[in-house]
Amino acid sequence: MYVAVKGGERAIENAHAWLAEERRGNTDIAELSIAQIREQLSLAVNRVMAEGSLYDPDLAALAIKQARGDLIEAIFLIRAYRTTLPRFGASEPVDTGAMACNRRISATFKDLPGGQVLGPTFDYTHRLLDFKLAADGDPPKAPTRDAQLGDVPHVTEFLNREGLIEEATHDDTPPPDLTREPLEMPADRALRLQALTRADEGFTLGLAYSTQRGYGRNHAFVGELRIGSVPVEMEIPELGFAIEIGEVTLTECETVNQFTGSKTEPPQFTRGYGLVFGQTERKAISMALVDRALRWEELGEDNVGAPAQDAEFVLYHADNIQATGFLEHIKLPHYVDFQSELELVRKLRREAEAQQLQEAAE
Repeated sequence: MYVAVKGGERAIENAHAWLAEERRGNTDIAELSIAQIREQLSLAVNRVMAEGSLYDPDLAALAIKQARGDLIEAIFLIRAYRTTLPRFGASEPVDTGAMACNRRISATFKDLPGGQVLGPTFDYTHRLLDFKLAADGDPPKAPTRDAQLGDVPHVTEFLNREGLIEEATHDDTPPPDLTREPLEMPADRALRLQALTRADEGFTLGLAYSTQRGYGRNHAFVGELRIGSVPVEMEIPELGFAIEIGEVTLTECETVNQFTGSKTEPPQFTRGYGLVFGQTERKAISMALVDRALRWEELGEDNVGAPAQDAEFVLYHADNIQATGFLEHIKLPHYVDFQSELELVRKLRREAEAQQLQEAAE
């Protein structure tokens, strides 16, 4: 047994060395730096920060490098590292109305105070390979631009003035912390939003798409999508007031959804909401659509059996780290389990053959 264990350890050590060699690649090519990943693969970095629940571009870039570009593995690394960090306190809620927006669009109102700000986006590109990038030349300079500063009102406030959209709820009760407490059902909206923020982008996107195809009767408009930086403040007990400790880049999406009304509520629009670290607009929009689908019960709507309406299905399967653990554990040794299954199948086959022989003899 001891020899087998030592042999296994040597095999694992060799696998680690081989992995490091594969990660480095051809040594004739310059090694990729953390700064290069952070600055030039920023959307990948943003996803790792969002689903890893840790806002640190340098650590996210390091995780991507260590994981050889496997973003789910990088997210796993970030979450594992996050558990080792001390917690000094909680910041104040950020004010996205004061966001310095470098992208702000609305699909519901053309003329916005401050105007539509297209920002850095793939939306209007032709999706053709740009071979100029292979030439390693400097990119063309963008024209001078300024982020929208100061208070930038949300588009839904225009609808709210006429009572055409449900009132946004404000609850000062501290929500449960999903990073410290396991998910429990039933989950209120605050907990669901936490889970969706950390959820796998592809899974959330698939669920959101299903609601658009009729699985949930969820016809939505993007009321507003905004990307920009917001200050983060924390109250210091010794000072007795909050001070700014930094800033984070966020993507926020509010959807406007149809609602026919109920016995107690007039016909009006309802809201879906998404808020994610970094420029992660596909995830934020998907999150808002799924958030709205999960609200069917509180809005008095019918459950049509759509996957996106099933909170337990959505929340328990959306976490890619949990899913990865269950999926990849079947690669590990299951010799005893399989041998018992194998012996059972052999026994059943022997019994079936014996039965056939007996029937043939009769």
